Amino acid sequence: MRKVCIVVGSRANYASIRSAMRRVQDHPDLELVTVVGASALLPRFGAVVDRIRADGFSIDHTYYMIVEGENPATMAKSTGLGLMELANIFDNIRPDVVVTVGDRFETMSTAVAASYMNIPLAHTMGGEVTGTIDESIRHAITKLAHLHFPANDDAAQRIIKLGEDPATVFNVGCPRIDEVQRILDEEPFDDINRVFETFGGVGNRLDLDQPFLLVSQHPVTTEYGDGRRQIGATLEALERLAMPTIMLWPNIDAGSDDIAKGIRQFRETKAPGFLHLFINLPMHAYVHLMDRCAVLIGNSSSAIREGAYIGTPAVNLGSRQMKRQRGHNVVDTAHDAGAIVSAVKQQLDHGRYTRDTLYGDGTAGQQIAEVLATADVDVQKTITY
Repeated sequence: MRKVCIVVGSRANYASIRSAMRRVQDHPDLELVTVVGASALLPRFGAVVDRIRADGFSIDHTYYMIVEGENPATMAKSTGLGLMELANIFDNIRPDVVVTVGDRFETMSTAVAASYMNIPLAHTMGGEVTGTIDESIRHAITKLAHLHFPANDDAAQRIIKLGEDPATVFNVGCPRIDEVQRILDEEPFDDINRVFETFGGVGNRLDLDQPFLLVSQHPVTTEYGDGRRQIGATLEALERLAMPTIMLWPNIDAGSDDIAKGIRQFRETKAPGFLHLFINLPMHAYVHLMDRCAVLIGNSSSAIREGAYIGTPAVNLGSRQMKRQRGHNVVDTAHDAGAIVSAVKQQLDHGRYTRDTLYGDGTAGQQIAEVLATADVDVQKTITY
């Protein structure tokens, strides 16, 4: 039986790997070992660790690695701390394979630790193109990984062009689409207005039977120092639109504090009755909000991945998702209040889009588990051209 160690470091990590965790846990030839750390342990980022336990997973190890400050220096230091902590954990549990997710700094810690310790590394969602430091991290992890689980054919072909053996590249789709499909089919949220009583948050109780906006905006690490202006443009646009708006707190990347301060100042000075803030929402609530909202605004990949599958009209801001392959549901615009208002009105006029399976058909987790159970993996890598 193969021991599969899956490392979860953030709310985005968990949403992106949960369906594969379920399939690994249920597979007769696999043993799931769950390691949780980084912002997934921190209450101010939603303490995703509690959600993982509530979903029925045992957590075998936890680790702390986050240095306060949310700036480039602390992000680099946190990566180093994560590397040291994970090396100790891997040395103790001796996994047969380590699974790392996406392109965040805690993902880099996981990849380096496993690679140096001659542990086969599986990487999900590699090969994609975006802005920010995530672009560099993603491709660096591809060169460290031994098994690749890209989310679409464009990404799969790019991994092969990076010199990876085609026999190690499996175009399985994005595991997040598995969760979206399951949630919409099996976890109804009949009264969406219950989101306020169930999950709290800050701000007025909104009427979500009316057209409403959903906002998820994160810092752009390669534009550190500009976050306050960027969120300011978004908030000005929201004020002009004056539609019921649900906004989520930013992630922990460098520049997070600038965005958070901008949101706090806006609330304190404007007292906007149209705005309700959540630190974090479980995925089933977020998916149903995406399914019901009039427009999703921000720079989260969820607008491009889940949004395409659901058909959510989306306005993507700035460079964070630059060149990531997208469906027809996305309109791109700059961090400019007037441009944002125009793009939102364009999407309001258009309305819901048809479903696009660009990022998968809902079977990624099952495919990942089967490959992990059967693939022959050689930790000795060479470039293939």
